[in-house]
Amino acid sequence: MKTSARNQFVGKVKRVLIGAVNAEIYLGLNGGATLVASITKESVATLGIEVGVEAIALVKAPQIIVVTDFGGYKVSARNQLGGTVVAVKPGAVNSEIDIELGGGDIVAATVTNDSVATLGLTIGQPATAIFKAGSVILAVRS
Repeated sequence: MKTSARNQFVGKVKRVLIGAVNAEIYLGLNGGATLVASITKESVATLGIEVGVEAIALVKAPQIIVVTDFGGYKVSARNQLGGTVVAVKPGAVNSEIDIELGGGDIVAATVTNDSVATLGLTIGQPATAIFKAGSVILAVRS
């Protein structure tokens, strides 16, 4: 799929929880991590989402927050994917940070250069990519 979203994760639907308006879709990524998407019940029906269906999860890089130390806090974001920083690509204002997950998937985050300095982001450093389930767009083959 060609899209401007830097993060495109392929996986299979592991679980579907239908609520009054929205549904939570648990997508098992090929590398072993689980990603959660919150979409409408109508989208579940339109896309034919059910357990076992292959899907692609799209997440724009600016939606990713990079955490290096939770400082004893818990966060409400459903997606918390831990890994290792494998690239820091500085730009004029922002940098792209690539975090490799245990199974080899890469999460790309766009953060300010000030954040790179404040967090001391360097290659080889452990980091967690966090993002809300509502930031995930799902796609299936038509």
